[in-house]
Amino acid sequence: MKRRDLVRNLVGLVAGSPLLPAEVPDELMGPVNVHEFEEVAKRKMHKLAYDFIAGGVEDEYTLRANREAYGKFALRPRVMTDVSNVSLEVDLLGMKLASPILIAPTGGKNLVIESADEKVAAAALAFKTLICSATGVQKILEKGEPLLWWSNTIGAATKAQARGYARRIEDGGGRAITLTVDNQYQSNRDRNNRNRFDYGYMQTGVPKEGEPKPVPKSPALPAMWQPHTPQMTWEQISWLKEGAKIPVIVKGIIHPEDAALAVKHGADAIVVSNHGGRQRAGVMGPLEALPGGVDAVGENGHFVLDGGLRRGTDILKAMALGAKAVLVGRAPLWGLGAFGQPGVERVLWMLNAELKLAMALAGMAKPGDITRTLVTRKLG
Repeated sequence: MKRRDLVRNLVGLVAGSPLLPAEVPDELMGPVNVHEFEEVAKRKMHKLAYDFIAGGVEDEYTLRANREAYGKFALRPRVMTDVSNVSLEVDLLGMKLASPILIAPTGGKNLVIESADEKVAAAALAFKTLICSATGVQKILEKGEPLLWWSNTIGAATKAQARGYARRIEDGGGRAITLTVDNQYQSNRDRNNRNRFDYGYMQTGVPKEGEPKPVPKSPALPAMWQPHTPQMTWEQISWLKEGAKIPVIVKGIIHPEDAALAVKHGADAIVVSNHGGRQRAGVMGPLEALPGGVDAVGENGHFVLDGGLRRGTDILKAMALGAKAVLVGRAPLWGLGAFGQPGVERVLWMLNAELKLAMALAGMAKPGDITRTLVTRKLG
């Protein structure tokens, strides 16, 4: 029996969650977790592209902190509860979602594969997964397809620009606007600096071997001073809300006081995130920051966690600490780099299947059953 057929025979173990694609190439069945998808993607990708996606800011302390945080919390499973049927469905900002696993905004997808933004969006549509992205969704939405989409922006320079942007997103089918607030300047990324990376490649991809290299548009330099949105303040939230009636989500919160301030200024939800360890050096992992933000805002807050998620148990811990949903960024890109759009879909299936099994083994039949008592912080 082929491994593909064996897995299909085991689909009953995750019945009710999204299933495998109708036709799964045997090579897709090789990697058994997200980490192994990364290994395949690394072998296939250009070094400059891989380092851009995998790397973090400076000494990559923040990048490591994102993953290490999950090892600092242990699960305390419950027993003797009926978990013969386990649902991943969640309600978030008036939307009923099949799963709490959402696709995060990630820059530079075209470094991984040509037309990457469109391929990831197509995978999101096929898998009925909400995607947060600034690009790649327009053609799908123009066809009237039921793509669940949040836009992503790093802010506007003026009130008029922000209001106009919000109107365009709402008119274009966006279900929410995600405002990324931790991108004031280009960060200091040693891998990119060492590779003499050109940030212009984020749009064009790395030149193929034998092709002439274009004149650099934005070459990476150590501690380069490149402003993005240094003037942005809390009033940006009200500017966006004046332009549209869809929710505004603030992404990039770590400090609990900022979580409270975001809600005070009108944010409908908060994404606890440190930009995947790519933006600010020496910052704590989002999982460790999450409980403080939840406590500062109170039980009526809507929190999403972004950063370091690789396993279903990671997602379960995030939900126990107060996240209603999670954003996965690098994981889908490793699927993309390994096998294209089918790889993205396979990674999404894998994370959903792992989460469903983790919930079942923890005695949780639905997300509403998950509380902070399910986890404990390890000593030492």
